[in-house]
Amino acid sequence: MIRAIAVDDEPPALRVLTNFCGRVDFIDLQKTFVRPDEALAYLTNNPVDLLFLDINMPALSGLDFHKLLPKPTLVIFTTAYAEYAVEGFTLNAVDYLLKPFTFERFEQSAQKARDAYQFRQLQEQDKPVYLYVRADYRLYQIPLSDILFIEGLDDYLKIYRKQDKPIVCRMTMKAMMEQLAGLNTSSERFIRVHRSYIVPLNRIEAVQNKTILLAEREIPIGASYEADFFRQFGV
Repeated sequence: MIRAIAVDDEPPALRVLTNFCGRVDFIDLQKTFVRPDEALAYLTNNPVDLLFLDINMPALSGLDFHKLLPKPTLVIFTTAYAEYAVEGFTLNAVDYLLKPFTFERFEQSAQKARDAYQFRQLQEQDKPVYLYVRADYRLYQIPLSDILFIEGLDDYLKIYRKQDKPIVCRMTMKAMMEQLAGLNTSSERFIRVHRSYIVPLNRIEAVQNKTILLAEREIPIGASYEADFFRQFGV
């Protein structure tokens, strides 16, 4: 599902977009805005995948709004003025909808957005994701795919790696889980299974009773973590 918002100073145009988005099953139009400044404030804490963005707005043009985005986002420009089309495409817009547009024309544009979104997703999957920790007066860059499991030792953590010796860093299990939560990908998902252990789900070889078999080690499943583990592990 593609998360989207729409920004247009004309409420009737927003109603049309709301109606059209509701007729396709892959766009979730989360909010609409008549004021660009409110939309920018929303995006600061609520990133989306796609923007429907009017170009000719009095307070802030859609082209200038696009330049202020906190992170790269797919954009479909909407406007009643055809002369803005060229400039819109120079900003790598997905498409340019000239008002008034039909549902059929909107559907074509939405399909372009889905194709671009899926292409981005494939690119992101190919990028290595890293965990950064400080240890031994150094900053280590550890690929998530290289982590076998993490063991808690009081105020220290021991990160076991596939390609090299373990790294011991001063950090709590809670802080590590918070950092990993922001890095989890579809192929690298970490879960805490015990007060002293964090494991990547994709590296689990087997589960026997309340014990995980992983990298020639037996890792216990704590009673307070058992229900969440089996829910995520799919048992």
